[in-house]
Amino acid sequence: QVTLVESGGGLVQPGASLTLSCVTSGLTFHNYALAWFRQAPGKEREFVAGISRGGGRTDYAYSVKGRSTISRDNARQTTNLQINNLKYEDTAVYYCAARSTMDGMWSTKSNTYNYWGQGTQVTVSS
Repeated sequence: QVTLVESGGGLVQPGASLTLSCVTSGLTFHNYALAWFRQAPGKEREFVAGISRGGGRTDYAYSVKGRSTISRDNARQTTNLQINNLKYEDTAVYYCAARSTMDGMWSTKSNTYNYWGQGTQVTVSS
């Protein structure tokens, strides 16, 4: 059974930093590209960041580029997403996702992922 479990969300003030973690099990982890998506109330799920299966390539949504870092630890089968200088518009449920493709790359399209976590809530409020 494959599971992805996110943690690290919470209530934070604008300008703060947060690191989200996703622990996986049941995957041949190094075969999967990973990504973080988020979904705000009333909005569609959107891509936030992705990392290749080898970890050598990453990409970020424009909205978080320059203030976010995605990483992976193949030995611990985890992926983290650090977001700095949090803004009100970062408020959402954050999900990690995994996909296995020939090229080992992430996608910005949520329907191309094989596995998803249950999400962790991030609320940015003063």
